[in-house]
Amino acid sequence: MKRLAILLAATFATPVSAQTVAVVNGTVAIGDGSQPIPNGTVVFRDGRVVAAGANVAAPAGATVVDAAGKWVTAGTVAAWTDLGLVDGGYGVGESNDVVARTGSFGAAIDVAASINPAAAAIGNERLGGVTRAFVAPGADKSIFAGRGAVIDLGADADPVTRARAFQFVEMGERGAEIAGGSRPATFAALADALEQAEDFRRDRRGFDGRGSDALLKRADAQALLDVLDGRTPLMVHVERASDIRAVLVLPRTYPKLKLVLLGVTEGWMVAREIAAARVPVIAAALADLPASFESLAATESNVGRLTAAGVTVAISTVGANTAPGEHILHQYAGNLVAIATLPGATGLSWGQAFAAITSKPAEALGMDGEIGSLRPGRRADVVIWSGDPLELSSAPEAIWIDGVRQPANSRQRRLRDRYLTPTEGALPKAYER
Repeated sequence: MKRLAILLAATFATPVSAQTVAVVNGTVAIGDGSQPIPNGTVVFRDGRVVAAGANVAAPAGATVVDAAGKWVTAGTVAAWTDLGLVDGGYGVGESNDVVARTGSFGAAIDVAASINPAAAAIGNERLGGVTRAFVAPGADKSIFAGRGAVIDLGADADPVTRARAFQFVEMGERGAEIAGGSRPATFAALADALEQAEDFRRDRRGFDGRGSDALLKRADAQALLDVLDGRTPLMVHVERASDIRAVLVLPRTYPKLKLVLLGVTEGWMVAREIAAARVPVIAAALADLPASFESLAATESNVGRLTAAGVTVAISTVGANTAPGEHILHQYAGNLVAIATLPGATGLSWGQAFAAITSKPAEALGMDGEIGSLRPGRRADVVIWSGDPLELSSAPEAIWIDGVRQPANSRQRRLRDRYLTPTEGALPKAYER
């Protein structure tokens, strides 16, 4: 019966008719960099935000939710993750769709069709306040890992918000390892692949991309043309300052290229150059130790210094962990606020820190008009928290994704409830006393 109830809850998560919801009397965090608004209201209808802030009245006929003493915020956007691509962990190959270790394709890989919305990790992260995620493939045989997707974490069968949202490429130390053992080999592989894509543009019929020994398949070439023509952003994982500089010059050769930098541990050293190039960054939030040769200049002030220089900065769990664990972004953001109080350190204001896990990821992919905040017209990803979402003591109490109220349950919670006060009949037969 419990399983049936869960299935019914998921079925009825899709709205039958248009509904207007007004969440009133809460402290509202829009997610656009502004400070929290006390005694605010959020109104959403047909899956979109209508209004949010102070002096917003609940429309007649709206379903009113009283959030007195609570916080009402935009949902968190996990800017780089493998949510939905791994079910049983990396040790269970059958459930791991992150890396195509023996496949013949690289840039052409599209993760959208393989994301499993029923993965236990998705439900767990949703209950942590994460409502959207940028799901990326991993690189192995080629520095080009493939095309990532933007998904929602709703309890429904259609998670994809935007397929082929970005092309992911590994540079730096990992890219060098894949390309043959050196950074020059990495950049040679990058330049050759982009030039082959141009060859494909010039002569599609004559392009030799069908053989098993072809350096670039025809589908890979087409995927890279989408990058060169600016239809698909190129997300580049790079950490060292010199590597960042080398990547920033790519648009000189390919002017339509839309770069997004990932990791960027030494970004503070070239912050002005990144800002001048108007390239957004999805940074490792708290990389503060020289864990590798490409991160010798790591500092907790990296995100703060990049932001102060005018760089669009989102934060991520890159280099720290992959899914599950994206809800820890709230802790990272809170730490960046605390860092701002330390002598000699550079952190973020509360509004900046919260934007780094909401609107800034969306802005990095050109989706800030669609997701990532409670500004009018955005998708209604709304979370009611017990308190300040950047405090460890706070937890989500109600979640809407695309304006649909989400179930307050997950596989972990069901297991907890099952074994919290177990009876003999509820235990598996292996649990004999």
